[in-house]
Amino acid sequence: MDAAPGLDDLLRFMTKKGASDLHLKPTRPPLLRLQGKLLPIKSMALKPKEIEEMVLPLLNPWQHRKFEEFQSVDIGYGVAGVARFRCNIYQQRGSIAAVFRRIPFDIKNYEELLLPEIVGTFAHLPPGLVLITGPTGSGKSTTLAALIQEIARNRPCHVVTIEDPIEFLFTDHMATVSQREVGTDTPAFREALRNAMRQDPDVIMVGEMRDLDTVSTVITAAETGHLVFSTLHTNNAGQTIDRIIDLFPPDQQGQVRSQLAQVLRAVVSMQLVARADGQGLVPAVEVLVNSPKIAANIEHGEIKEIHDEIENSVAYFRMQTMNQSLVALLANGVITYEMAREKSNDPDDLSLKLRKLFPKIEEAQREGTVAPSPADFASIVELMEIKKLYEEQEERWRQRALEKDEVLAQLEGQLAAAKQELVATGATAAELRNQLEAARAEKDRLGREAEARANALNERIRELNQQIAGAPKPAPEKPQSGFFKR
Repeated sequence: MDAAPGLDDLLRFMTKKGASDLHLKPTRPPLLRLQGKLLPIKSMALKPKEIEEMVLPLLNPWQHRKFEEFQSVDIGYGVAGVARFRCNIYQQRGSIAAVFRRIPFDIKNYEELLLPEIVGTFAHLPPGLVLITGPTGSGKSTTLAALIQEIARNRPCHVVTIEDPIEFLFTDHMATVSQREVGTDTPAFREALRNAMRQDPDVIMVGEMRDLDTVSTVITAAETGHLVFSTLHTNNAGQTIDRIIDLFPPDQQGQVRSQLAQVLRAVVSMQLVARADGQGLVPAVEVLVNSPKIAANIEHGEIKEIHDEIENSVAYFRMQTMNQSLVALLANGVITYEMAREKSNDPDDLSLKLRKLFPKIEEAQREGTVAPSPADFASIVELMEIKKLYEEQEERWRQRALEKDEVLAQLEGQLAAAKQELVATGATAAELRNQLEAARAEKDRLGREAEARANALNERIRELNQQIAGAPKPAPEKPQSGFFKR
């Protein structure tokens, strides 16, 4: 592109190159954001008048008035057969500039977006609040669109979206989807949310929670039996909860913590990381699921404890911190070690996790680099520290080995004593068996002797009976007389 192109030509070129954003700024050629980097295209520098002629005709009367009042306005714009674009037109240094964000016609599902599996289940949660957070350009809208599309395809319900501007266009499938644009279909987020309650919604999607009124109405909608999705510009789950609570006056914050502990279902915090192969970007994702422990932390204001609870709930609730997500991407070879450290909110914690899982990873990442200078004493100190750590570890293992040897010796002594006791018990049992056999033999002998004596006695009795039967009868005695007669 050598001559100054028209807006549609620029948007077609942007789409062809796969850029995510187009920047139009006076005195510079148009800029494209490719794989996270902002690069100029080969074109003439844009004049202020050219930018005005490109973007001001896109505004309707209401948007013109808003731009004149606030010097900034968001609009949606589409190029037939190309894509839709979200545009912010703003004023800087007294001239007009604009940024166009490309929104594909096709909505990808969470698997195509390489999101954790747990994120896909959020489309089927009971009534409550699900928040998608992250910095600008981190994939919040794309993730939100994937969830709404999942609902539209699989749930017979009514989905109401409130957006500024409308980005992705949803089609009715099993669900019916009503999309309302602030400034075109409704004057403000708060008014649209209040009206949505009368439109029999099952699911409500709010493009962004920007102020106290919107946040308060969103929480109320979640409390009254609706599944509500929205976004916030925060970097992690703990910061998201703090941001919501801090919007309210101090005298209301206790009640809000209690409400949020009840209605919050999940928080997804995202950022995009350049792939190691140079083929685009991949999301790093922190996931919070409102477990009973998390709910108690929120209600009691223990926000700092939430990070540790997320980190310790990977197996059961499928939560994960941003550092754990970066470790997973690095372990799978999707991103580089340097990029993981650059995107980490706590690089030291990330380094510690990596050394625990892959002790040689930092050394491996340094392969091929220039060796440290031989005059650098710091490298010697570092080696001495490493040597000290190894010696301390070796001493700990030696002490543990000695303790195990002592335990083994005690067990061996106990085993020998048990064997001796078993041998003594065996000898005693043999002696008792011998005594039992002798007693049995003695009993048999005494029985035989008693039987012999009984037989001999019976024989003697028969002999006596025979003798008595064969003897003569004695003569009768003469009667006595005289004195002895009496």
